[in-house]
Amino acid sequence: MTESKILDMSPRLRRPAARLRLAAAALATLALASVALADERPGSPPADLAGRIEALAKAHKGKAAVAFKNLQTGESYALDADAPMPTASLVKFPVMIEAYRQAAEGKVDLDSPVMLTKKDKVPGSGVLTSHFSEGARFPLLDAVHLMITYSDNTATNLVLDAIGIGSTAATMEALGCPNTKIHSKVYRRDTSVFPERSKVYGLGSTTAAEMIRLFEALHARKLVDEKASEAMWKHLLTCDDRAKFPRFLPPGTKVAFKTGSVDASRTCAGVIETKGGPVALCVLTDENEDKSWSDDNAGNLLCAKIAREVYDHFTAQAEAPKPEPTAARPEEAAAPASK
Repeated sequence: MTESKILDMSPRLRRPAARLRLAAAALATLALASVALADERPGSPPADLAGRIEALAKAHKGKAAVAFKNLQTGESYALDADAPMPTASLVKFPVMIEAYRQAAEGKVDLDSPVMLTKKDKVPGSGVLTSHFSEGARFPLLDAVHLMITYSDNTATNLVLDAIGIGSTAATMEALGCPNTKIHSKVYRRDTSVFPERSKVYGLGSTTAAEMIRLFEALHARKLVDEKASEAMWKHLLTCDDRAKFPRFLPPGTKVAFKTGSVDASRTCAGVIETKGGPVALCVLTDENEDKSWSDDNAGNLLCAKIAREVYDHFTAQAEAPKPEPTAARPEEAAAPASK
């Protein structure tokens, strides 16, 4: 199915009043962000690193999209970075952004309690379904944290109850990320506000380029506002998925990131601290031949190997000996100053 055929089919979004509300939300988001997220001219991509990434992607039995940007030097790389891909739980990062945007506008209170009920519990990743009793009450902020740290599916649905399912997509579009959408609650396809996209991408969709744009703004503390960006950054530093970006990185490497895993897709995006500067990296995979659920899943390994290639490249670049300054020739040293 082509992208032109997978538009928002939600009747709610076709009503004029709803469209006006979404437009207002989009403008509010742009006002909150203190810098525009427009595309910038990328730095020259490192050819040797590009070749190694392309070899890994070509060897992967499935689709792969990759993008990175060194946020200090501007060096960047993109492989099918504008192709819409499934997110799996990676889309919980944009959901968090929307929760903090609404909190900044006073639409939700992150300190207000939410209550867990039996009907809220869904399968999959997280701790609420297995370890919390019905009637448990905790702040909405804790649900956001569980959604990022443990990729908790039940917590995600509680957050979506508070902010609305369609609001994340509207905000992402306002930020220049029109392909970044969560379509429904987790394990609740019947709640989809983008039913045609749900059929193609599952829970959510994005592109590697859009993920880099969001993480670049977050690293600059200019996503929503400085206070919200700092809070979101701290959540992302606690992500517990060690099978993807962190797997082959040196112990102690700081990575602020979010991941996603379903049978045919493995995804990861975030910022890796290297000696050569912070690097925003995104790896998306789909249609993977390996659908296993071990840490050695081929999609997990692709994310981990590319992260190590990126880390090694920019660390080596920073540690390389600097060339000695060229000594002036005698005639240049003796030349009189220009008048």
